Amino acid sequence: MKFEKSIALQARLEQLIPGGSHTYAKGEDQFPEGCPAIIERGEGCRVWDVDGNEYIEFGSGLRSVILGHGYRSVVEAACRQAMQGNNFVRPAAIECEAAEHFLGLIHGAEMVKFAKNGSDATTAAVKLARAHTGRDLVAICGDQPFFSVDDWFIGATPMDAGIPRAIKDLTVKYAYNDIASVEAIFDANPGQIACLILEAEKTDPPLGGFLHKVQELCRKNGVVFILDEMITGFRYDLRGAQEIFGLDPDLSTFGKAMGNGFAIAALAGKREYMQLGGLHHDREKVFLMSTTHGAEGMGLAACLETMKVCERERVAEVLTRQGERLSAGVLKAVSELNLQDYFGLAGRPCCLVYWTLDQDRRPSQPFRTLFLAELMRRGILAPNLVVSFTHADSDIDQTVQAIAEALEVYRRALDEGLEKYLTGRPVKPVFRRFN
Repeated sequence: MKFEKSIALQARLEQLIPGGSHTYAKGEDQFPEGCPAIIERGEGCRVWDVDGNEYIEFGSGLRSVILGHGYRSVVEAACRQAMQGNNFVRPAAIECEAAEHFLGLIHGAEMVKFAKNGSDATTAAVKLARAHTGRDLVAICGDQPFFSVDDWFIGATPMDAGIPRAIKDLTVKYAYNDIASVEAIFDANPGQIACLILEAEKTDPPLGGFLHKVQELCRKNGVVFILDEMITGFRYDLRGAQEIFGLDPDLSTFGKAMGNGFAIAALAGKREYMQLGGLHHDREKVFLMSTTHGAEGMGLAACLETMKVCERERVAEVLTRQGERLSAGVLKAVSELNLQDYFGLAGRPCCLVYWTLDQDRRPSQPFRTLFLAELMRRGILAPNLVVSFTHADSDIDQTVQAIAEALEVYRRALDEGLEKYLTGRPVKPVFRRFN
């Protein structure tokens, strides 16, 4: 493969945009050096970079493109709406239609407010919780990587420069599948925690009734229970992980897949919380996600059509089936190369990630870099193995073959030394204090 145009364009991006990308997870430091693959276009599960290289892509748009790039009916719905006007001085009829359809899917939610990105929704949920309870502290799951770009969360990460200590001190952490850690933060901060937020499942499944115990503790302690469905919503189940696990969150937040790449997110929840941002006369009003483009028409039209396709085509079931096919093929190759202690998969079939260990069985960014590079050379762009609706059997089988070949190189690097096979600097974690 040749990357001359991508390399030149990457240099221009770094001069114009801090970090060379508008999203850290898409940045140059997240991919192998020398093959930046700046994308020009996509169709279905495939993308082409500016040099003309073709890839089967996984994790499209950080899991936001659930149906596939340029999915025709979604694009057409958005275009039709744009031709009718995209933003007005009063609410548009499509806002009501989208809200009714969405609330018809999410069983425990009584009201919804749309936004353009997930951080708006999670931060609004925190604000509602604080207004409802009169408390300041926020409890976050410390094992889960991301909830918001806003200070209440970023202050709890290594990238906390510029955030006042007073704000950092308002966020406390607990551990997933460790109910004792949840009890401990409640005991240490009696009557001070406004809300608890978590994803129902990341790479590990909940054990021992953990999620229901968390929900019960929140109710017992007057803490607002917020479920982050940014990734799980539509992908794990059309109605979210709350449907799978039988949860009843006070508030839940959605985004990513609900617009198939168009900018749309949602805060949904019980009326007693949501109405604090509405028109009422018995208490103070909360400034709740009042944004110029929150209900922009194209995003809502894309969301409506995506919901309809996901219902009609039973998309979540297809994602699970294709993820299982992919997982079976990859694990067969891992077993044949005796790599079980060095490479593996985690997460549900619809949302797979992989882990890479070195000779000492320690997490390894250099080995991750080698694997990424070997896949790219074989036409697979896969920072994870998250499938879309348009990954056909043939795409999965081609990917399995490429992974098997990449793992052969991984095996040799373990046996003969990584320096013999890896060129350039290793990829780095997104959240780090220094470059």
